[in-house]
Amino acid sequence: MAAQGHVEGQSVNKPPLFDGDYNYWKTRMEFFLQGLDFQLWTIIEEGDLEVTNTKDKWIDEDKKKLSQNNKAKSILCCSLSKNEFNKISACKSAKEMWDKLRLTHEGTDKVKETRIDILVAQYERFQMQYGESISQMYSHFTDITNGLAGFGKTYETGDMVRKILRSLPTSWTPKVTAIEEANHLRRMSLEKLIGSLMAHEINMERLGESSSKKKHSNALKATKVTSEHILAKKKYQSGRRYFKKGKEFKGSKGKEVKRPEPICYECKKPGHLKAECPKLKKTEFKKKDNMKKFKKYKKNAMATAWNNESDSDSESSSSEEEEEMANLAFMANIDDKVRETKSPDKTSPMMIERVRRFRFPGEELPAETPVGIPYS
Repeated sequence: MAAQGHVEGQSVNKPPLFDGDYNYWKTRMEFFLQGLDFQLWTIIEEGDLEVTNTKDKWIDEDKKKLSQNNKAKSILCCSLSKNEFNKISACKSAKEMWDKLRLTHEGTDKVKETRIDILVAQYERFQMQYGESISQMYSHFTDITNGLAGFGKTYETGDMVRKILRSLPTSWTPKVTAIEEANHLRRMSLEKLIGSLMAHEINMERLGESSSKKKHSNALKATKVTSEHILAKKKYQSGRRYFKKGKEFKGSKGKEVKRPEPICYECKKPGHLKAECPKLKKTEFKKKDNMKKFKKYKKNAMATAWNNESDSDSESSSSEEEEEMANLAFMANIDDKVRETKSPDKTSPMMIERVRRFRFPGEELPAETPVGIPYS
C-alpha cells in the first residue's frame, strides 16, 4: 500500500476515515457510497433491504439483499476509529449506525438550531481580515457556508457574491465598484468573482513592490545627503573649537600661521580688548569711589540738618553752609578730574572766587591770595 502511495482513508477503494470533523467526513462518506454502489447509500439513508422468507427458504435474491445490508454496515465500521466504533457497536442496522453518529456529533434539533444560529451570525459579521489574502479569505468564507450547508442552511450564489464584495476593505472600493458596474451580480459565479479579485490582488502587490523600491532609493539618497551635511558641520565645528583655543594652524601650503593679537581701542596697546583695559577700569573705579564718598558725606549732612530743624537760624545757616561745603567738595572733585585729563596746573577762577568768599566772608582780599580748596 505504501508503494502505491495511498494512505488509509484517502483511497478511492477505501472509505474515508473519520478524524473528528463530522461534517467533513459525512460529506465524503456520502460521495464514496454513492460512487461505490448507490444501493448502499439507499440502505444507510432509508434502512435495510427486507427479506420476507425464513432462513430455510432463502433464495439467491434474499441472500443478495442480506449481503448488501451487511456490506453497508461493514463500510461504516471500517471508516471509524475504535472510540467512534464503541458508540455504534450495539446498533443492528446501517441506518441505525448512521443516525447514532449524526445524533452524537450534531446533537438534537435544538442543538442543531443553536449551531446554525452561531454559523449564521459568523456569516453576517464576516469581514476580510488585515493582512489576509483573497484565497485565505475565501477559504474562511467557504468553511462557514459549508458548515451551514451541512445543517441544511444554504444561500443563493448571488447573495454570497454580494457578501464577499461587502466584506472587502475600503482599499478595494474602486475594484468593487468596477465589478458591480460590469457584471450582473445575480448571475455571477463565485469562481469568476474570486478569479477577478485574485488578479487585482497580484497587480496591487506588483505596484506596491515598485513603490517600495522607489521609496527605498529616495531614502538612501536622503541618507547620503544628510550624512554629508553632518560631516561638513562636524568639520566646521571642530575648526571653530580649534581657532577659539588660539592654537597655531597650518595653511593650505603647509606654513605655520599665528593668530594676531587684539589691540585695545582705549590705550592702543596690544594684548587685550577695550573692555579689559586696565586704564579704563582704573578711571571707572576712581569715579565710583568719589561718588560713594560724596553720597556718604551728603547723607550725614542732610541727617544733621533734619534732626536740628527746630534750632535757631544760626544753626540752620550752619547746616546750609555744610551742604554748600558738600556741593563745593563735589565740584572740586569733578574739577580735579578735569585737571588730570586736560590741564592739571590751572584752576577755574570762578571756583577760586567761590571758595574765597566761603572761607573769608565779608573781607576784601587781593586776587593773588592763595586759597586751599577742600576735598571730601
